[in-house]
Amino acid sequence: MGQGQENSERQRYIEIENREWLESLEYVLKDAGEERVAEIIDKLKGYARRRGVDLRFSASTPYLNTIPAQDQVEYPGDVELEQRLSSIIRWNAMAMVVRANKRSDGIGGHISTYASSSHLMEVAFNHFLRAHSEDSRGDQIFFQGHGSPGIYARAFLEGRLSEQHLINFRRELQDEPGLPSYPHPWLMPDFWEFPTVSMGLASIMAIYQARFNRYLLNRGLKDTSSSRVWCFMGDGEMDEPESLGQLTRASRERLDNLIFVINCNLQRLDGPVFGNGKIIQELEGAFRGSGWRVIKCIWGSGWDELLAQDEEGLLVQRMSQVVDGDYQKFSVESGSYIREKFFGAHPRLLEMVEDYSDQQIKELGRGGHDLVKIYNAYKSALDSDGRPVAILAKTVKGFGMGAAAAGKNIAHQQKKLNDEQAKEYRDALQLQDDISDDKVGELPFLKPDEDSDVIRYLKERRQELGGPLPRRVVDCPSVEAPGDDFIKPFAEGTQGREVSTTMAFVNVLRTLLNDKDLGKFVVPIVPDEARTFGMEALFSKFGIYSALGQNYEPVDKGSLMYYKEAVDGQILEEGITEAGSMSSFIAAGTAYATHGVPAIPFYIFYSMFGFQRIGDLAWAAGDMHCRGFLVGGTAGRTTLNGEGLQHEDGHSHLLAYPCPTLKCYDPAFAFELAVIIREGLRRMYQEQEDIFYYLTVENDNYEMPRMPQGEEVTEGILKGVYRFRPSSEKPAKKAKKAHLLSAGAIMNDALKAAGILEEDYGVSTDVWSLTSFKELYQDGMSAERHNLLHPGQKQRQPFLTAAFADEAGVAVASTDYVKALPESFARWMPLPFHCLGTDGFGRSESREALRDFFEVDYRWMILSALTLLAQEKTIGWEVVKKAIEDLEIDPDKTDPLLT
Repeated sequence: MGQGQENSERQRYIEIENREWLESLEYVLKDAGEERVAEIIDKLKGYARRRGVDLRFSASTPYLNTIPAQDQVEYPGDVELEQRLSSIIRWNAMAMVVRANKRSDGIGGHISTYASSSHLMEVAFNHFLRAHSEDSRGDQIFFQGHGSPGIYARAFLEGRLSEQHLINFRRELQDEPGLPSYPHPWLMPDFWEFPTVSMGLASIMAIYQARFNRYLLNRGLKDTSSSRVWCFMGDGEMDEPESLGQLTRASRERLDNLIFVINCNLQRLDGPVFGNGKIIQELEGAFRGSGWRVIKCIWGSGWDELLAQDEEGLLVQRMSQVVDGDYQKFSVESGSYIREKFFGAHPRLLEMVEDYSDQQIKELGRGGHDLVKIYNAYKSALDSDGRPVAILAKTVKGFGMGAAAAGKNIAHQQKKLNDEQAKEYRDALQLQDDISDDKVGELPFLKPDEDSDVIRYLKERRQELGGPLPRRVVDCPSVEAPGDDFIKPFAEGTQGREVSTTMAFVNVLRTLLNDKDLGKFVVPIVPDEARTFGMEALFSKFGIYSALGQNYEPVDKGSLMYYKEAVDGQILEEGITEAGSMSSFIAAGTAYATHGVPAIPFYIFYSMFGFQRIGDLAWAAGDMHCRGFLVGGTAGRTTLNGEGLQHEDGHSHLLAYPCPTLKCYDPAFAFELAVIIREGLRRMYQEQEDIFYYLTVENDNYEMPRMPQGEEVTEGILKGVYRFRPSSEKPAKKAKKAHLLSAGAIMNDALKAAGILEEDYGVSTDVWSLTSFKELYQDGMSAERHNLLHPGQKQRQPFLTAAFADEAGVAVASTDYVKALPESFARWMPLPFHCLGTDGFGRSESREALRDFFEVDYRWMILSALTLLAQEKTIGWEVVKKAIEDLEIDPDKTDPLLT
């Protein structure tokens, strides 16, 4: 027997053997069901591994629809009306973008994303997405940001937006109403709930929103048992680390109230997502490997008959062989091309489609554009089994747009259509009876009469699901802020006992947690650093939230502060994830709108790992009208002395400047913290202002002083600066006066410098607490703007200017942060002014050495004050020169910014 004949015989034997195994498995499936099949396969795998067989792991399943045709239920809606509704919405979405770009070239916008996701969205809107109602807060939906034109177009048909809104798409500053580019709750506070166009953020925010829903339920704060979180994203968006970074959190928490819908149009902004592979298979592996249930919706109903004929598995094999780059090519090519390149790979495949016309082959379709397939995927997703669900739906980017964009690499950037392209799109949408050839170039908006079948159907479907979406509803009761008794224990100081402002904050937090009215609403959030911040004492009393409870005996069970997890635990211990922790903060800080619950989040973290890691999420928090307290622990460049460059924060306050609704404070004393937090509670939860706070606290221990008397102290704490300790000396002459402004842990150096200036140099020195750089900056900018716009009228004084208007001498500001912070308000200081700050990289050293290195300690404050006095000719330069010697300052020292 020749080699070729032997191979042929071997192949026939393998085929017979395969068929026998498959027939046996089919018998078991019919006789005993799916669970028995799975059990046998698991036993076979286990046996093979024990015998040393290296089984290649794969978390992906065959490249087929997860729900076979025979298991589908019938579509419950009116397919004809829904197709027409979808066509009108897609046309209006396109017209809105194209008209905006004709009116103002370069205004931008996106057509192709919604064109690809329209059927996914319409099935969801018509049959699944539930709105806020009297009985339920409904679902929370994170819409794909680039698909916003389609959401606006639907709201237009509902009567929620006018034609003028659509005309002014991306033109929000006109006299007539306009629309923002993407989902922005700040700009449309009654419409959008979640900002999602910063790619990747929707995923992580949705996961933690679903988790916080369960937190509210398990703590008895809100019945969220019927709420689901839907997250619509694109396959290209899944490249972002935040998109896939917390998938295991969702499965670990058993969030079967969470559904991801990934619009797999196989394209990013510039080209294929994974042209040489299969992004759906890759994503399936990521989700299934992370413990999610995955539902693939790849092939439209036109493929069902072909798959039923595929007894040998040749079609499935071919489907799996073809890479996404080719599938993208097929979406723009003719049926004859697909016949040759796809089915032509095997004679049997060609036989399967020999009775199909080229047009029929072209129209076989993808699952993401098939209402029946989509409906069954969504329906299956609602069948909870303890796992979150990911639906991977295959679509065509720019679906229906023909030569203009459909399936092309340019699809994402397509913002204009000529008359012929618009006509082609109209015809694809079957809107010839609505838009004549002579009107198609005008791109008219379509809105059927209110009593038309399509509008009645649209509104009836939404009414049955609770009303229109998206919709942001705020109906949360206000809560009273604490009274003066809250401040009193912190105003008394620590009376000889040394504590850090971090410990002072923990005491404030403990006080709030124990408050009979506010306590239940407080949500402490920490990313695996509770012990660093001295919060472990809260564990046993308030518990760490866990959806699973505590199914083990903790190693420290015998201690007073043991690690206690509980289903109704109050503390969110997030692990080492600042992005996840910030997402929890956002979910809690917007619970007043999402669920009508005045949750009060306190998220404490290493300040260095705050804004520079999660700045995009902080910006999203502002967009979402978020409320709550961010607390940057171990803050400042020189207070976390041993940790070195990567941990020493000297710039988080500067990074917090851009967010308009974020109030920022760097308190030095316990009473300042108490005053600021009480004011924050009053403004956010009693007056219901849409702001949030950033506080920095340090780990430097010192005695906390008593709070000075006077209403001006409280006012100054909140507005950014107040006189903490006036000079004990009267200056020999009025100008021989210095004012030292300081904040945070550097305050103690200011107090020391003041004593030396008075005792050794005869300079009367006041010490001022500089609680907020940003408040002083914004107040000064506001005053300048008012004065600019009101010439000839009484000029408004910045608070800083007014505070020092009657003062003499010079002023020095010192901070553990970069000099840019005090420099930002320097022009409103009426006295000669010098700023000290910690510009440059950090080091591992003692606090004293670091403060000398960065030139911010008491010696540099003294030198700065004396130099300013010499410049004002109040003292002689010889005094300054002698001070350099006495203070042992090296004039040739290298600039810390350059080392």
